[in-house]
Amino acid sequence: MDHRFQVSLRGVIDLLSHHLYSSPGVYLRELLQNATDAIRARQHLEPGHTGTVRLELVEKQDGGPPTLVFSDDGVGLTEEEIHRFLATIGESSKREALEARRKDFIGQFGIGLLSCFMVCDELLLVTRSARGDGRTLEWRGRHDGTYGVAESAHPLERPGTQVFLVARPDMAEWFNAERVRTLARHYGSLLPFPIRLTVNGEQERLDSDGAPWRREYASASERRQALLEYGREVFDTDFIDCIPLRSQAGDVDGVAFVLPISPNFNSRQKHRVYLKHMLLSESAENLLPEWAFFVKCVVNANALRPTASRESFYEDDALAQAREALGQGLRKYLMDLAREDPRSLQRLIGLHGLSVKALALDDDDFYRLVIGWLPFETSLGVTTLTEYRRAHPVVRYTATLDGFRQVARVAGAQGLCIINAAYTHDAALLEKLSRVMPDAQVEPFSSADLPQSFEELSMDERDAVFPLLRTAEQVLAPFHCGVTVKKFFPAEVPTLFSSDEDGSFRRDVERARDESDDLYASVLEGVMEAANAEPAQLCFNLHNPVVRRLAAVTDRKMMKLSVEMLYVQALLLGQHPLSAQEMTLLNQGLLGLISAQLGAGGGTGGENDGGASSGGLH
Repeated sequence: MDHRFQVSLRGVIDLLSHHLYSSPGVYLRELLQNATDAIRARQHLEPGHTGTVRLELVEKQDGGPPTLVFSDDGVGLTEEEIHRFLATIGESSKREALEARRKDFIGQFGIGLLSCFMVCDELLLVTRSARGDGRTLEWRGRHDGTYGVAESAHPLERPGTQVFLVARPDMAEWFNAERVRTLARHYGSLLPFPIRLTVNGEQERLDSDGAPWRREYASASERRQALLEYGREVFDTDFIDCIPLRSQAGDVDGVAFVLPISPNFNSRQKHRVYLKHMLLSESAENLLPEWAFFVKCVVNANALRPTASRESFYEDDALAQAREALGQGLRKYLMDLAREDPRSLQRLIGLHGLSVKALALDDDDFYRLVIGWLPFETSLGVTTLTEYRRAHPVVRYTATLDGFRQVARVAGAQGLCIINAAYTHDAALLEKLSRVMPDAQVEPFSSADLPQSFEELSMDERDAVFPLLRTAEQVLAPFHCGVTVKKFFPAEVPTLFSSDEDGSFRRDVERARDESDDLYASVLEGVMEAANAEPAQLCFNLHNPVVRRLAAVTDRKMMKLSVEMLYVQALLLGQHPLSAQEMTLLNQGLLGLISAQLGAGGGTGGENDGGASSGGLH
C-alpha cells in the first residue's frame, strides 16, 4: 500500500526563514514578485494593460499590530487555481506558461507566498480572475496548514488580487511605514510599472524612472556623470569611472563601476543584480569573471535562472555565456583606454595592477596593448617595459625576491637592469613576451650570471692575489664552492656569492640533510648525488680595500680565518640560509678573530696585520 508524504507547514516555514531566505523582509519582495508576474500574465491577455501595485499600511486604533494591504491589478486567480496553487507547496501558477514564455515571469517555485508566514500567522487573499466568471473569492490561509475558500461579500470591481497581512506582534517592526517604504524601493525601484504606498491617507510613488543606464542623455559626459551619481547612491562609493555592460546570453544589461581603491586580490566583489527588474541580490558573486574584482556592477537579467531563494543565479551554460560576454565588455573598455587614453590606463593600473595583469595573461590582444605600460621594479629603479626595452635589448629578470636581492645592488652598480619578477604574475608576463612578440629577447638572470660582467684582472694583479686564491680554494672546498677574483662595483662589497638554481637546490638539500634523522638523511644524500649542480662561486672584489689588504697578508692562519668570515658574510648578504656546518664556521671564526685581536693588541686595537684582518669584518 502506498502512502503520501506528510508535510508540516510549520517546519517548512522554519526552513524558509532560517535557511532559504536571508531575512523576514523578503516577504515584501515575494509579494512584489507575485504582483509583477500577475500583471505580466494579464498583459498577455490584454496587451495594452499597464498595471499598478498598491500598498496601504493600516494602523490599528487600539494599538494592535498594523495591517498591510497589498494590491495588484494583475490576472487574478480562479477557484480551481486557488486550490491548485495556493494549497500545494512546489506548484506554480506560472508553470505551464513558463514552458512557453519562461523569460516573462520571475517566480518558478510556488513557495513565495509562504514567506509571508514568517511575519504573520494568517493570510487573507481576495482575488478576481480576468479569465474567470467574474466572482470575487477569498482564500484564508493559516500557519498551521489549514485554509478556507469562500465567495467574498465585498466583490472587487475589476480583476486583480489583494493580500491582507496582520503583523505578528514580534514582527511588527517589519510593518512600520519607513521599513515598508525602504523595502519596496529596495526591491522594486526598477519595475516598469507604478508602485504606490498609502500611509495615513497620504500616497507616494516608490518606483523610479527605470534603469538609469537605459535613459537618454544630452551628452556622453552627462550620461557618465549620471551613472557615477547612481553608483554613489547604490554603493556609497565615489567611483572613478563607469563601464556599460551587455550580454545577449541571459539578456543582461547594466553598468560596472571602477573602484577607487585596490581590493584584496583574493576577494570577490559582490554585485547588485536584478531579475526582470526585481532586485534579486546585493551580493551576487558569480556574475563576472574572477579577474574583474576591480569593478562593482548593477545589472538586470531577463533570462538567467534564479535559485530557489531567488537571491542568486544557478551555475549553468547561460550564466557561463553571460559571464564571458560581460568579461568581453570589460576587456573592450581596457583596450579602448590603452589606445585612446593611456594616461587613464596608467592610473587604473596603479590602482588595479593585479587585475590588469591577470587579464593580460588571459588575452593575447590585450597583452599586446598593455604590456608596455606595466611598471616593473628593477635594479635601476621602477620603469615600464617600453622604457626598459628602449634602453636594453635583452629583458633580464629574477623570478624570486631572494634572487633579486642577491643581484640588485651589484647589478645596478655595473649598469645591469634586472627586473624583479617576484610579484604576482610578473614572471609569467615576462615569459609570455617572446611568445606574443617574437622580436623580444627574454632571459632569466641569477647571481651566477653576474661575474660574467665583471672586469678581469691584469697579469700582475693575478700574481698578487694568487696566495689568497689558493688559500680560499682550500678553505671552501668542503663547501663545494669555487673561488675567483675580479673587479666590480660597488667597491664597498668585498665578496659576492653566486650560484644557479641547481646550486641553490643543492644547498637546500644539504641543509635539510643536516637537520634530518639518519634514514631521511641517507635519502637526501642520494638526491644530492643525482643532482648535476655546478659548484657555487665566491668572487672576491679587488676594488675593495679589505680584499687588497687581505691579499698581502703573510699570516696564513689569519688569511684562512678572514676568508671563512668573508664567505659567511657573503652568504648572509645574499639572503642564503646557513647550513649547520656554516653556522659552526661562523661561531668559530668570530671566536678566532676576537682571540687574534686580543693577542695582537691586548684589547686596544692595532695597526698591524691584525688590523687588516679585522677590516675584513666590515
